[in-house]
Amino acid sequence: MPIENENWFSLNWFQPSVLSNYEYQHIFFLYLLPLIPLFFIIRWLIGLRSGQKLPIAFPKSALKQSPITYLRLIPALLIALAAALLLLAMARPQKSNEQVEQWSEGIDIMLVIDISESMRIEDFKPNRLQAAKDVARDFIAGRMQDRIGLVVFSGDAYSLSPLTTDYELLYKFIEDIDFSLIESRGTAIGSALAVATNRMRDVEEGSEGPDREGKASKVMVLLSDGDNTAGNLDPITAAELAHAYSIKIYSIAIGKEGKVPFGKDFFGNTRYVENSLDETTLREIAKIGEGEFYRVSNKEALEEVFDLIDKYEKAEIKETRYKDTTDFYWIYLSWAIALFLLWLLLKSTFVSNVLKD
Repeated sequence: MPIENENWFSLNWFQPSVLSNYEYQHIFFLYLLPLIPLFFIIRWLIGLRSGQKLPIAFPKSALKQSPITYLRLIPALLIALAAALLLLAMARPQKSNEQVEQWSEGIDIMLVIDISESMRIEDFKPNRLQAAKDVARDFIAGRMQDRIGLVVFSGDAYSLSPLTTDYELLYKFIEDIDFSLIESRGTAIGSALAVATNRMRDVEEGSEGPDREGKASKVMVLLSDGDNTAGNLDPITAAELAHAYSIKIYSIAIGKEGKVPFGKDFFGNTRYVENSLDETTLREIAKIGEGEFYRVSNKEALEEVFDLIDKYEKAEIKETRYKDTTDFYWIYLSWAIALFLLWLLLKSTFVSNVLKD
């Protein structure tokens, strides 16, 4: 049976395991407990020194020790125990059951991923697109309560997933990303930004703009390895449109400069192609979107960039604590009162007057 269900007069309340499990609100009173026996020792020494002594001689055979003489100690023991229990009650023993609820308002994040033919280049292992998919999956796994969406683009842009907190569904969408999703070739960065902006502008009222700490509540991460070569919308105009909806933009240029491996030739040998990337547009997009531009040349660097973005755009986690506290001081106070009343009853009886010698 739990100790909480015991009657107040049960001796189980004095078990060391019970007393040690309490939280004492005023633990100072426990430090006063050693003063109680010290008080009675001093009182005894003073009484021994100043007490009245009768010069009467008895033969040794007449001196007999009787156990009944120890009854005189009972009142002193009772008042000492009552004082100790009073101090224990004043220390206020209690137990607390604390529950913590964590929650986050979250932010909206749109991942905009290039799936043009140049993303087949193998300077990232196994290729640029697969590396981007792996890092995006890890990025999503580190989020909590954020709505995340996916836009893919090559010669056109396609919304693969709306903003959602169903991360398992997002993992499936990421797994399904392939070069065959969009037939038209090219790199339509402007169109991709416009599609992502259109997905993000219909957010709940009150989540527009930055939060109290200046962090954006809507973030776009653009990952591309090429210049804008397709689509009907200029990337700079699309970035300005996103900025008008208070969307923060991070742009990531992916790929090495110079000769890079790109598949196999007819004889099974690695084929190399010349790769170059004009960073100007991607830099300007990040500048307009009040975000950051990054250039990465391997998968490890790409992981570091996503780790930085994950750190920068963490939504504030709030918590609510519920504390249920139960006091047990009344049990020990009841014992102290009972012992004090018993002391009052005995101190005027023969027990206090039993001969000391």
